[in-house]
Amino acid sequence: MASILQVENLTKSFGDLVLFTDISFGIDEGERIGLIAKNGSGKTTLLNILTGKESYDSGSVVFRRDIRTAYLPQEPTYPENLTVLEACFQSGNEITDLIAEYERTINSKDQKGLDSILQKMDTHQAWDYEYRAKQILGQLKITDFDQKIGELSGGQLKRVALANVLITDPDLIILDEPTNHLDLDMVEWLEEYLQRSRLSLLMVTHDRYFLDRVCNDIIEIDQQQLFKYKGNYSYYLEKRDERISTQNTEIDRANNLLRKELEWMRRQPQARGTKAKSRIDAFYDLEKKAQQVRDAGNVQLQMKGSYIGNKIFEAQHIYKSFGDIKILEDFNYIFARYEKLGIVGNNGTGKSTFIKMLMGEVAPDKGDFDIGETVKFGYYSQDGLSFDEGMKVIDVIQNIAEVIDFGNGSRLTASQFLQHFLFPPEKQHNFVYKLSGGEKRRLYLCTVLITNPNFLVLDEPTNDLDIVTLNILEEYLQQFKGCVIVVSHDRYFMDKVVDHLLAFQGNAKIKDFPGNYSQYREWKEVQEAIEKEKEQTAKPKEEKPRITSPKNDEKKKLSFKEKREFEELDTLIPKLEEEKASIETELSSGTLSSEELIAKSNRISELIDEIDEKTMRWMELSELM
Repeated sequence: MASILQVENLTKSFGDLVLFTDISFGIDEGERIGLIAKNGSGKTTLLNILTGKESYDSGSVVFRRDIRTAYLPQEPTYPENLTVLEACFQSGNEITDLIAEYERTINSKDQKGLDSILQKMDTHQAWDYEYRAKQILGQLKITDFDQKIGELSGGQLKRVALANVLITDPDLIILDEPTNHLDLDMVEWLEEYLQRSRLSLLMVTHDRYFLDRVCNDIIEIDQQQLFKYKGNYSYYLEKRDERISTQNTEIDRANNLLRKELEWMRRQPQARGTKAKSRIDAFYDLEKKAQQVRDAGNVQLQMKGSYIGNKIFEAQHIYKSFGDIKILEDFNYIFARYEKLGIVGNNGTGKSTFIKMLMGEVAPDKGDFDIGETVKFGYYSQDGLSFDEGMKVIDVIQNIAEVIDFGNGSRLTASQFLQHFLFPPEKQHNFVYKLSGGEKRRLYLCTVLITNPNFLVLDEPTNDLDIVTLNILEEYLQQFKGCVIVVSHDRYFMDKVVDHLLAFQGNAKIKDFPGNYSQYREWKEVQEAIEKEKEQTAKPKEEKPRITSPKNDEKKKLSFKEKREFEELDTLIPKLEEEKASIETELSSGTLSSEELIAKSNRISELIDEIDEKTMRWMELSELM
């Protein structure tokens, strides 16, 4: 299989901070790779190096000469005076350059070279570029194509940039947190789009379901080194655990040997002979190895929420709308003690507005929230990340509390507290501006939890946090002795944390569902299927009775040939589904060679198209039964 990118012995540092040393990896055609690392380990820096936006200290980055790449950064920018559609023609790829050349030529006096350009337009299928752009923008809920870029929110701008990447149909796409600012429907659409495509992919994401279903390889940056795993996220978790266990065993063995060597070193006279020099050098090497700490970067949170009474809050006849857009209409809810509630729904349905009304930041049009006297909120908001960049990390926490008292004699200093959040002593004395985006998010989370609240309200807490921090935050929330409300598009996070949902469906429709997100999704699919079936059954009943001849009736029935076709489809479709499931299992196994991965991925795409086509035909014939 052809390689499209080869990275050899790459090293990058910022002053004394070394991100990675001598790392090497490659990307082959059809490979879909997920990049995992703790915040501050250099994930975004590596992507910027590969796309030429960042320099590196040593090593080499070599792309195959004919490769077309596209990059989605975390914070894309476009000229503010462009319209949404014009921004989609600003990517500077071969097709957009060709369209620009066509526009210049068609508007010139002599139209020199037009025939050649027309032929190229046909070859590259450039004529339907605008149609594809509008189609993908529509899937990402961007429908006003003439809206100016300067009028878009940060989330809308990220979606325009994502559409721009997909429209160009590159050989390799590099995505930095593509699911940020996407609602659940968009995430699932993107998931399916990438599964069906044949392009190569390198991606950083915190969405573990997305990572598991889209990627067939994982690379991890850990302690400045790179490790590669031939499988999806589930396979990576299993193999990484084996690697850490082996490493810990080696460290334990080194510690045992070190104790013996230490005794020998202490027995040595002050002037050591040359015979012992090699053993002394070996001692220092052994000491270095024994000092490696393998705690997998855990953020250990042992806090207990302060006492909370039986009355939490009651929403009483709440109404809220913005113009014609209804958010809540006569909404009533009694929140139970120790409840862990998840709020889901598409963008614009009112999830964050609901939270802001509860927190007193936005007033309802009618009704009120009656909040219990013992409730002490800890609020993590999407736009709450604001620090004095010139402050040190330790000062940010000490300004809130120098010592945190959890009762029962349990206390932590601000420095000890920060260490639980993966801020070692040397990083605590760094200035805030030196932190990565994810580290700033982690520090913000720390400022919320340090107040020891008994009711946590978390609005999109998973954005820009690394997977290690998410795992520990999930564990903390599961054990938290208080109340929790979480607004999130992260399905994995919701499944692990919440025990029931409020699903905002738009136009003030809210579904109170007893279960997690996956259970809600299954229920929703069943309901949609029932509704579809009802519509199909109701169609003939809606038709007015009319007198038809036997000849006309016969035309409505299946012919002998169509009956045979229907029976064959009834057997064929399950077989195709079975083959698809079997290949998906093989792709996740981590045992396939690169050639087999490409072949299986291509076959999956063919199967999806074939299943869709056969199912549509089966439905057409079934209506005539």
